[in-house]
Amino acid sequence: MAKPNSAWNKTRVSNKLGIEYPIIQGPLGGFSSQRLTAAVSNFGGLGSFGALSLTPSAIQEVIAELRSLTDKPFAMNLWVSMEDDGAATSDAQAFEHALSRLTPHLEALGASKPQFSPYKPLRFEDQARVLLDAKVPVFSFIFGIPPKEILEECQRQGILTIGTATTRDVAIALEQAGVDIIVASGFEAGGHRGSFLRSAEDSLTGTFSLVPQVVDAVKIPVVAAGGIADARGIVAALALGAEGVQMGTVFLACEESGATPLHREAILTGRANRTSLTRGFTGRLARGIHNQLLEEMNRPGTAILPYPLQRTLMRNLAVPAQQAGRSDLLALWAGQSASLAQSSDATTLLQSLVNQVSEKLA
Repeated sequence: MAKPNSAWNKTRVSNKLGIEYPIIQGPLGGFSSQRLTAAVSNFGGLGSFGALSLTPSAIQEVIAELRSLTDKPFAMNLWVSMEDDGAATSDAQAFEHALSRLTPHLEALGASKPQFSPYKPLRFEDQARVLLDAKVPVFSFIFGIPPKEILEECQRQGILTIGTATTRDVAIALEQAGVDIIVASGFEAGGHRGSFLRSAEDSLTGTFSLVPQVVDAVKIPVVAAGGIADARGIVAALALGAEGVQMGTVFLACEESGATPLHREAILTGRANRTSLTRGFTGRLARGIHNQLLEEMNRPGTAILPYPLQRTLMRNLAVPAQQAGRSDLLALWAGQSASLAQSSDATTLLQSLVNQVSEKLA
């Protein structure tokens, strides 16, 4: 493994996390994989696994497998806010109304219509308990701040915490709560906007503007995220005062990720050059590749269920669409710099990033 030609990799982020390079792989939500997480950690970055939709027992299994694949630090990521208002009371009528947008596609694909079933919630506290009991190296989270007692237990056990901020005010709140590291996530990022003090639509600050504001507002280390896809982005983030970067879409394109071949192909073949924000895929604002499905879900008057009901509903279309090779009918998460993704192998990607950043800063 090539060594960097300068000390760019020696920051408070790399020192706190105990990693060689301050490069964090984005958690990737439902597209996480133990293989990718371990590959990034074994290289010297911080691999992350998004466990938002997993039961406590499933999270235990993931942690056990990760520990069999790597002895390096890794992060487990959860969502503090697990549901939106109305999720528990949403009824069959609302379900049928939202389903009507998908019905023509399901029929065309020969798929059966799903039936309504009452919402069965997962509790963040139950998921977090598993991370605490397992003493994971790093606990990262979005969509809120964990209760004080959870953060205090993390401190007692030496579990490092990483919170996500989409605005300066959120960053200040995270620091005041005792979080160790802040990810300043610009609206260029793929996937969900982790806003919670204000609405997601009212928290759309770009990375280039957000990072220096957060760096100036807090004393703890800041990691830049959103639209960072190559060595130039890393160098720019460091110049803005960040002490590390979080990259998602470029790792999503790697064959080690949990993304489908159709998803990876869309990123690597240039079809991700246009992305858009939508609530139509999950009920919460998120960025994906602009395709037929995203355009339809963004049409005025489209019924959208509260999160996570909309997410569950859309999965009924995802499986038959994948089987039919219909990428135009899939939710394909990607950030605004997706067209810069070139590597399909995580280790190759990381080595290239380290080499190029070292050259640029030498």
